[in-house]
Amino acid sequence: MQVQSRPDITIIQLIAPLVVALIYITLCSLFKEPNRRNFSALMIAGAGAAYLNGGLLGWEFAFCTVMTGVAYWGLKDYRFIGIGWLLHTAWDTVHHLYGTPIVPFVPLSSFGCAICDPALALWYFQGAPSVFTWFPKLKY
Repeated sequence: MQVQSRPDITIIQLIAPLVVALIYITLCSLFKEPNRRNFSALMIAGAGAAYLNGGLLGWEFAFCTVMTGVAYWGLKDYRFIGIGWLLHTAWDTVHHLYGTPIVPFVPLSSFGCAICDPALALWYFQGAPSVFTWFPKLKY
């Protein structure tokens, strides 16, 4: 696999992933419990498989295995989903530095993912509260 060069990081590459995190959190807030937790566990399992062809050979399968376990435990406890997003942040960073982004034709996609994921982890460590409880006047 050919390693890509990385363009310069701009303010948009820093802000856009946080906007993505807020959109994801808002959409997940539409799920009632336990569906929100179950959906989140499925998402972190899928995130674990996102880099399976990322160029790190057997390490990709080991990471996927760890993330599958974290997702399984996340079916009962949001903290494991938060841990999964932090693990994915580390994996994003490795891939960004290695030059194999999560989206092959977007060179800074792993960098953006590494910005988005900790924001998601913080929300999950808080128990993934609905944004509609933060802003009671918003109804869906």
